[in-house]
Amino acid sequence: MDIGKIREEFTLLQNRDIAYLDSGATTQKPKQVIKAVEEFYQRYNANPHRGAYELSVEATNLYEETRQKIARFINAKESEEIIFSKNATESLNLLAYSYGMENLKKEDEVVISIMEHHSNLVPWQMVTKKTESKLSYMYINEQYELTQEEIESKITDQTKIVGITHVSNVLGTINPVKEIIEYAHKKGAIVIVDASQSIPHMKIDVQDLDADFLVFSGHKMLAPLGVGVLYGKKEILNKMPPFLMGGDMIEYVYEQDTTFAPLPNRFEAGTQNVGGVVGLGAAIDYMNDLGYETIHKIEQELTDYALQRLSQFDYMNLYVTPNRENHSSVISFNMKGIHPHDVASILDSNKVAIRSGNHCAQPLMRFLQTDSTCRASLSFYNTKEDIDQLVQGIEKTYKLFEKYMKK
Repeated sequence: MDIGKIREEFTLLQNRDIAYLDSGATTQKPKQVIKAVEEFYQRYNANPHRGAYELSVEATNLYEETRQKIARFINAKESEEIIFSKNATESLNLLAYSYGMENLKKEDEVVISIMEHHSNLVPWQMVTKKTESKLSYMYINEQYELTQEEIESKITDQTKIVGITHVSNVLGTINPVKEIIEYAHKKGAIVIVDASQSIPHMKIDVQDLDADFLVFSGHKMLAPLGVGVLYGKKEILNKMPPFLMGGDMIEYVYEQDTTFAPLPNRFEAGTQNVGGVVGLGAAIDYMNDLGYETIHKIEQELTDYALQRLSQFDYMNLYVTPNRENHSSVISFNMKGIHPHDVASILDSNKVAIRSGNHCAQPLMRFLQTDSTCRASLSFYNTKEDIDQLVQGIEKTYKLFEKYMKK
């Protein structure tokens, strides 16, 4: 597909002279998504599930049709297994409170990887402390990957929950989630997959993975900010108490007692971001039309080109696995002797947008023996010219600092 035609569909890339290389934080939105959200508020804006009038019924239909679309998109058995949240962080907190607090006891273990985003780490710190259970980590090797030996040594008969990022938001490492799930199930543990960094780039089939839970944020896959998804196996979700209480998640309320609605409403208290949900549906339509095969081909070529260009500099440290089959489109790097924030600021003056900092992964940063890194995260709407602009900015940055580093 013509990349020029793809870029024409992303209005911000037309309105701003910028090489946007921060899609791992949030993706840009195609016209189709923006139009869908606009159309909802212009033609269908009403509160779903509350009204018997036509407008509310239409809003309800759009909301529930998107739920069905997501179920098909990730191959869930039933649409009731799809819970809407505001992002992956809220979905993970829901699991920590509604599943972790209810099912963990003293001597049990929660196992996560050192690569986890804070949202799949801090909640488990809280839960294990409150339940007097134990939090353990799977560590990566020198190639920034989890070995089978590490997985099998850390997931034990005491392990009850395993939390694993499908793709590291710092390293771009693609973790062997299917193998982890299979081994964890043999040990009697359930597995929570954070697919925030994978679902924009690769097809996910929750039944094939046999994932117990899977979460992702819409804004990282072309959808609006403020909408996320929690997938869970129906038989597990049915046993979990609600996380938030309020409207639309109840069955009957008495003065001293309440019964809760069936799935999925039980976990969707209050008025939801219906416009965002509709936008997520439009984003899925866009990705289906473009196709993951096309997305993968474009992003693989871009990532290969970026790694080839960046590898030429002897003053660069790249935090990337050499195994390209296990690497997505995230490239973290540091320039020797130059703070990542300075690099990002100078790149910004060269109209290049990257992320700098700890990327909400401080334990991983300490494991890598650094405080922070620069991160360029690519999407299919990027071009080789964007990479060239990044390289030019890096060369400019080095020249500015070179005379000081030689003293």
